[in-house]
Amino acid sequence: MGVIEEVLPGPIGLDTAIFIYFIEEHPDYLGILDPLFQAVDRGVLQCVTSAITLLETLVVPYRAGDTALAERYEELLTRSAGVRLVELDRGLLKAAAHLRGRLCLRTPDALQIAAALAAGCTKYLTNDRRLPAIPRLSVLQLDDYRSV
Repeated sequence: MGVIEEVLPGPIGLDTAIFIYFIEEHPDYLGILDPLFQAVDRGVLQCVTSAITLLETLVVPYRAGDTALAERYEELLTRSAGVRLVELDRGLLKAAAHLRGRLCLRTPDALQIAAALAAGCTKYLTNDRRLPAIPRLSVLQLDDYRSV
């Protein structure tokens, strides 16, 4: 089963790396992610990420002075109909703190997972093998779909 079949009907939480691989057309992952983002673009699938993804994706383009790449990230994350960027409000911060306390997650991971859970996601796509099992959330590893 491919990633798109596994995540439908959604919504699905996406880690920052997923956006980076897609926008920067990573050769190992573009074939997997292109159908996913086409489904998002067509309105067939909603994806969710926290606002920390905007911060994380803009650092390298800003450092390199690549405003075109920074604009591509911002456009995808803030103006795509199928992408829900969850803002960092007090409720999300408290939920992330709870996850950090219970599961020993790093702050960015706790924020991403709290956002996915708050948005009703039952699946979360990442390439971070360090994540522990998350109650009520099936963590999918992008690398597992490379041979599918």
